[in-house]
Amino acid sequence: MNIISTIKFWINNARPYSIPMTFLSWLVAFCYSAKQGGNIICGLIALAGIVLVHLSTNLSDDYFDYKRLCCDDEFLNNSKEIKCRYLRNGQANIRDLRNVIIFMLSAAALCGGILFFLAGWGVILFALAVLPIALFYSKLSSEGFGDVAVILAYGPLMFEGVYYVMTKHFSFDILLLSVACAMFVNAVLYAHMLMDFDEDICSAKRTLCTLLKTKKNALKFMSIFYISGYVFIIFLALKTRNYVYLLSLLTMPLVFELFQLLKMYNEDKTIIPYAQPWHYPLENWEQVKDTQNASFFLRFMFARNISTWFMLAICFALMIS
Repeated sequence: MNIISTIKFWINNARPYSIPMTFLSWLVAFCYSAKQGGNIICGLIALAGIVLVHLSTNLSDDYFDYKRLCCDDEFLNNSKEIKCRYLRNGQANIRDLRNVIIFMLSAAALCGGILFFLAGWGVILFALAVLPIALFYSKLSSEGFGDVAVILAYGPLMFEGVYYVMTKHFSFDILLLSVACAMFVNAVLYAHMLMDFDEDICSAKRTLCTLLKTKKNALKFMSIFYISGYVFIIFLALKTRNYVYLLSLLTMPLVFELFQLLKMYNEDKTIIPYAQPWHYPLENWEQVKDTQNASFFLRFMFARNISTWFMLAICFALMIS
C-alpha cells in the first residue's frame, strides 16, 4: 500500500465514527474558552492531540483484545465478525498495530510538547493523567471501570485541559460543564455496553452493565447518567444566569424514547424500529437497515445523536451569551 492508502487503512481501523463525540466535547470546551479570550491556536493544537489520543486508544483496545481473543477460542468465535477483523484476515499483524499506536501517541506527544512551551507546566500534568487511560482503557473497561475512564477523559481532563492551554487558568464553571457533557458522552458508550450484555456475559467480560447482574438493572442505572447531565447543566444555567443552556433540556423526550427502544432491545434484539426523522443522521442506513446489525445500529446512533443535540445546544448558548 502507498502512504495515502496506509493512512486511510489505519484511520478506518481506528473507528473514526467515534470521533464526532470527541470533537463535540472539544467544541464545547473550545467555545467556552474562546469566550473567555482564550488562545484559538492552542485550542486547535489541543484538538489534534485529543483526536490522536482517541484513535490510538481505539487501536490499543484492539491490541489488548486481540491478544486475549487469541487465547480464548470461545470468545474468538463469538466475536469473529466484529473484533479485529483486519488482524484476523492478515491485512496487518500485531506488530504493525503496536507501531501505529506508538506513532499516534508520539504525534500526540509532539502536540503536547508544543502546548507545553505555549501554555506551561500544567500540560504535563494533564498528559500524565490521560496517558494511563489511553494505554489501559481496554483493561479498565474489562474490569468494569470503562465508565469512570470515559467520564474523566471526556469530562474534567478534556475540558479543563483545553481551557488551561487556551487561557492558562482553571475554571469551576467549565468543570460543571464538563461533567454535564461527559455524562451524555458516557451514556452513548453505556448504551453500546447494554446492547452487548449477552455477548459480554458469554465472554466473561466485566463491564458496569454485567456487574449489575441483569439487563433490567443495567437499563435503570443508565438513567443516572442522563439525570446527572441535566442536573449539572441546570445548576450551571442558574449559577451563570445563562438560561439559554436550558435549551439542552429539549432532548428529554428523545432520552425517554431511547429508554423505550433499549427496553425493547433487551426483550427482543430482532425488533427494528421504524427510523423516524428525529433519529437521524443514520450514516449508511440504507445499506444497514436490512442487515442483522440494523437493530443495534439504529439505537446506538440515536444515543449518539441525543448527545450531539445536547452539546450543540450548549454551544449555541455559549455563542449567543
